[in-house]
Amino acid sequence: MSGGVKYDEGKLQWDLVPLRELEEVIRVLMCGADKYPEPDNWKRVPEAEKRYYNAAMRHLTAWKRGEKSDPETGLNHLAHATCCLLFLVWFDNKKENIK
Repeated sequence: MSGGVKYDEGKLQWDLVPLRELEEVIRVLMCGADKYPEPDNWKRVPEAEKRYYNAAMRHLTAWKRGEKSDPETGLNHLAHATCCLLFLVWFDNKKENIK
């Protein structure tokens, strides 16, 4: 009997994602969904790219100074920065789709 075949070359390799750390990012997103009027409020923030860049840098510099957790949420600064960067990727992709 021969082994089975599965054609998955070139497909996304989800096993490369560190799931525990991804869960931290999701917790940050959940805090935002609770804090703001709508879960996807971040999509409608005026000057969003500028503001999320600044927020990401604030979280990164706080982490670089040795502060592990955001004082407001208690969640990892890097998870907060990751959320901001994900938002920036979303806005960047949105611009690409307009072209």
